[in-house]
Amino acid sequence: MDIEELLGNTPTDGEKPKTESPLLSLKKDLELYKESIKEVAIEIMVEGLSAYPIFVAHQLDITLGELILDRNDLGTSWSIHASTLEEFIERGIVKNTKKEAFLKSYKDASDFACLFVVVPEGANFVYFPY
Repeated sequence: MDIEELLGNTPTDGEKPKTESPLLSLKKDLELYKESIKEVAIEIMVEGLSAYPIFVAHQLDITLGELILDRNDLGTSWSIHASTLEEFIERGIVKNTKKEAFLKSYKDASDFACLFVVVPEGANFVYFPY
């Protein structure tokens, strides 16, 4: 799923306008972060840590992955943690039985950041082009 699919805040005829999605601020922050995220993704792959880097975007306190971009230090809305598919499986976020399905949907990490976006209502994977 691409981030634009989750933004869907444009009303169609006959619908009331929706309130602005917090994902709009994520998209803005990702424009600033994308080069740093790409560097970390390449480093994770080159160092052999994982072929499947995953970045956790959040506005909450989480203990998943390693903090690489702190919203408090940067004056932005979202923080980013770097993780891997292996950690997601180990922590039970991606079930071992769903690994193959996940890999089929995983986009090339050289071209897209795989983001696990955590909001109070839940979490979902999205892909953001560098």
